[in-house]
Order: sequence, then structure tokens, then C-alpha cells
Amino acid sequence: MIDEEFRLNPNKLVQFLRKRPSEFTKEDIIRFIKENNIKMLDFNYVGRDDRLKTLNFVIGNEKHLRQLLDFGERVDGSSLFPYIGVGNSDLYVVPRFKTAFINPLSSIPTLNLLCSYFDGNGKELDMAPEYIVKKAQHELKKKTGIILYAFGELEYYVIFRSQDELFPGTFQNNYHESRPFIKYEDMRKEILYVLASIGVKTKYGHAEVGNIITSENNTRFEQNEIELALEPLEEMADHIIIAKWIMRNIAVKYGVEITFAPKIAAGHAGTGLHIHIAAMKDSRNVMLNDAGELSETTKRIIGGLLKLAPSLTAFGNTIPTSYLRLVPHQEAPTNLCWGDKNRSVLIRVPLGWRKISCLSSLINKTESGHYSCEGRQTVEMRCPDGSANIYLLLAGIAVAAKNGLTNDESLELTKKFYVNVDIFKDENKELQEKLEHLPSSCFESAEKLKEHAPIYQEDGVFSKSILEGLEKKLKSFNDKDLNNELKKDKQKAEEYVKNFIHCG
Repeated sequence: MIDEEFRLNPNKLVQFLRKRPSEFTKEDIIRFIKENNIKMLDFNYVGRDDRLKTLNFVIGNEKHLRQLLDFGERVDGSSLFPYIGVGNSDLYVVPRFKTAFINPLSSIPTLNLLCSYFDGNGKELDMAPEYIVKKAQHELKKKTGIILYAFGELEYYVIFRSQDELFPGTFQNNYHESRPFIKYEDMRKEILYVLASIGVKTKYGHAEVGNIITSENNTRFEQNEIELALEPLEEMADHIIIAKWIMRNIAVKYGVEITFAPKIAAGHAGTGLHIHIAAMKDSRNVMLNDAGELSETTKRIIGGLLKLAPSLTAFGNTIPTSYLRLVPHQEAPTNLCWGDKNRSVLIRVPLGWRKISCLSSLINKTESGHYSCEGRQTVEMRCPDGSANIYLLLAGIAVAAKNGLTNDESLELTKKFYVNVDIFKDENKELQEKLEHLPSSCFESAEKLKEHAPIYQEDGVFSKSILEGLEKKLKSFNDKDLNNELKKDKQKAEEYVKNFIHCG
């Protein structure tokens, strides 16, 4: 059975080594390189802009290869992070073997590895994005015994120019549409296949609601989504970064651009990066109790997320146009609230497979119906968008979960902010006005981050310099009243949006 798992796995390293990535060793990497005629090594790591950076090496000989795998290489930290001075800026980048994958974009056989940062004293860099999420997960488990798994819904628009009027998509109604009414299904399928081949686990891909045609050179925007699969926070952060990198490069191959920008145009669907989380204890999903209802653990986590939600926007909604998306009637949240299967709330409990036997047996008489489908329940945070600093966001979510699990206040918040109606309907206007609001600008988000900073700094997860630097960056947009202006001036808003078209 285990051999079948490896044989069918699309990841070529897993197929070849007959090991899970977490078990890869240096000797495994060297053997794979030798026996698969790999000529180059690429080191990848994330900078301040949350994009993948690359360092290329031609493999000279085995000694050179071993030296790279053992010690990594030097990089200029001051060019990668804003908080490092040029006087003492050298950092080491050291590869994590479990992240190895064959580069699907290179004509030269190349093996890529994601790296961690180390300072001049040989310690993991305190402000490094991957280390912050690692610390957050560690402290959560240490204090509660819980670790978080997560996955992201990567929504994006394909940007292309076309005079083709055959089978045009429908305005605000492209959800799960098929060809010929959408034009870039083949590209989406290729993205899914390539991601699977390099070890990024995916659930599915589909067309999303948005379909925009502009008067500017007949430019079109077609919305799609790639949804990843549950993995520990650290792996999910890595894989969202890799997924964006792959998606953009495959778009280049098709001669189009894609954007993860949170808002393209007024009146059209925005682009979110919804984050689903699941609490695991002793390798078991503990989101539901024995009765199939939300567990106290889940309710406490929801309470923690509600408490820190206003400041989590500092990690998950990082540009002024993020707040053009967070408006009523666009399936984007504006208030602190949660509910079951309710897309008007901030935190949604999606439909699960509670106490349900094999549904296939009801329509396929060859099936017995005795299969179990447990452990799939998540809660979905609907506020983040494509501008998110994903490492800091997932670290912040872990901090919020720990706060919720260790404070009884969280259960009171969960009870207080439950909503079972569409809060944007006119008949529920009074209820909506009673609920607390999310920030409406980067400036307000920065103020909330400052207010909650002591919680993020607990146990040394976030450093003071990281939080203060982020606060300064958010306030530098000077957008305290900007979005009110843009909402009144459609042309000005569309021009402003272009400044952030390739965020994240």
C-alpha cells in the first residue's frame, strides 16, 4: 500500500526516492542529482515583498554540491529586508531538503530547494518570514498541544486582450463555468498539473465569478481559482509562494498576465485569498466533537480569530485597494462575526461531511456505503487577499488561535458574534450596525496592529522591529480617507488600482 502511494505520487522525487519529503536526507538529494543528470541547483527564499528570490548554481563537482547543501551561501540581507543595516548585512541561506523539487520551468535540468535564513552567528534569523511562522506553530503546540493545518484559495484574474466575441462569459456569473464560455481553462489545468508534480498539494481548480471587459484595448479579465489542500502552516506558506511563482510563469508561456490584486474595478468581484484552518492534536482533526458538532477547541479558536481579526488585516490586507474589496454585497466581510455556511461573515464554517456515509452509494448501486469521511472540517477566514504576506498572516493566525485557546474570553466572543443571516440584506441592517467593523484603510489596520502588538510579541514570535516596520509601511500609504474618495470617482479608482496590479 505504501509503495502504491509513492508510485502514484506526481512528485518525481517522491517517486524516485520512495520517501515522503519530510524524510529526505542530504544523501537522498545527492543520489537524485547524480542519477537524474541534474546540472544546476537553484536556492529560493522569500524577501520583504513576499516574492520568491532565486540564486543559481552550476554544480561543479560532488564536493561543491555537498558544500552548498551543508553550508548554503551568503546573501545581502539589507537588499532583502528593510530592517537590516548595510554595515552588518551578510546572511546565510541554507536549503531545507524536504522542499526539493525539479524546476518545471527550466530547459536545463535544475533542482530547486527553499532556504532558511541564518545570521552571522549561525542562528536562524529572527525576522525571517519562514522562521516567524515556525515559531508561532511551535509556541501554539507547546502551550496547547494543538498544531494548525491550513490551505489557501488562490483567486486570480487572467488579463488578456481579445477581439474574439465567440461565447463571451457572463457578467458576475462565471462561477464554475466551462469552455467555451471561459478561455483559460487549459492554462488552469496545466498549473494544477505542474503544482502537483513539484509537491504542492491541490484540491481543485475552477472558474470564479468575475468576468470584466474594459474599453481599453479590449482588455479582458477572467477570474479563476486554484485551491490548495490542507498542510501544516509552514508548508502551506511555502506552497502558496511557490504556487504564485508557478502561476505567473505559466501565464507568461500563454502570453498573458495574471493578477492577485484584491480589486480590479468597482462593481466587479474582488479577489480574495481565503484561508481555511484545521486544528490537529496527536495527528487527529479535533474541529468536531463526538456528537459531530463544533468542538470547544474550534469555538475557542474562532474567538481568538475574532479578537485579533482587525490587526490580522495588517498581514492579510496590505495595500490600499484591499479595502475597496471589503465592502457590502460582494461576498467579502466587513464586520466581526462568524456563522455556518454564511458567506457574508468574516469566519465561515463550511459544509462538512458530518455523520454522512458514502454519498456515492446512494446513486451507484455497486457501492456499499460504509466508507468514512472524517477529519475534513475546517473554518474559513474570508478577509485576506492576494496582497497578504502569507508567512506573517499564518503566523498571526497561529498567535490568534493560541490566544483563543488559553483565554476564556474567546468563548464569550464566539457566542456574542455568531450570525445566522445575511447581514447585508436590508432587513438585517440594524444587526450589521451593531457589529464591530474591520479596518477600512491601511492606516486603520496599522493602528489596530499597534494596539495588539503585545499579543503578537508574546513568546518572541514577532519581534518589535517587524511590527513597527509594518506599521510604518502601512501608514506610508496615507490612505486614511483615500478609499472614500475612490468610491466616488470610478475613473480615479481604476487608475489607482493599476499601481497594485502585481501585488504579492
